[in-house]
Amino acid sequence: MYLKPLEEKFTLHRNAEQAEPMRKYMKGNFPFLGIRTPERRKLTKGFFAETQILKEPFQHEFVSELWKKEEREYQYAACDYILSSLKKLVKDDMLFMERLITEKSWWDTVDTLAAHPVGRIASDHPETIEDTVKDWAYGSHLWLRRTSIIFQLRYKQNTSEGILYEFISQNAGSKEFFIQKAIGWALREYSKTNPESVRSFISSSPLAPLSIREGSKYLK
Repeated sequence: MYLKPLEEKFTLHRNAEQAEPMRKYMKGNFPFLGIRTPERRKLTKGFFAETQILKEPFQHEFVSELWKKEEREYQYAACDYILSSLKKLVKDDMLFMERLITEKSWWDTVDTLAAHPVGRIASDHPETIEDTVKDWAYGSHLWLRRTSIIFQLRYKQNTSEGILYEFISQNAGSKEFFIQKAIGWALREYSKTNPESVRSFISSSPLAPLSIREGSKYLK
């Protein structure tokens, strides 16, 4: 019911000239319609207003259908919808987010899902950290491990140091760029709230140079 009107909007605004450089920017992992972010957000905002979808319960099937589409803008639209529906998410949606993170995975969607819906669900239902997110941190899936490291990005003073440092330490030996970068990013964000704690952790932990460099950016 909701997919077709959005497809029509996106199809009318596709731009082949813009699509190719967008594809190259994402390392050729996904085809694009060529709709840039400001225009896409304007289109999805109009779609939300016309369909009144945001007044309905959370539409899991709609998100799943968008995730199946080839062009990357459809996954971005799904993320736009999720970001506009955070208050509707429930505990069981953590496993739904896990599925999205592990399908068509790349940093552009994973980071949005990690910092917003995953972070929100974990904040509202802390038991999901032990039940689910911890398994991600100790597992083998690259993007779930990254998610476990950065899901507290927006927590500031509500950050659990124990969880942050545990999940970072578990992954500190990784040679994966996206893991090392995530560690640095998480430490950099938390250093804005508790610089002394981050400084102490960095000085006493065997972190990769990239993680140290990124994590120390705001430390004098």
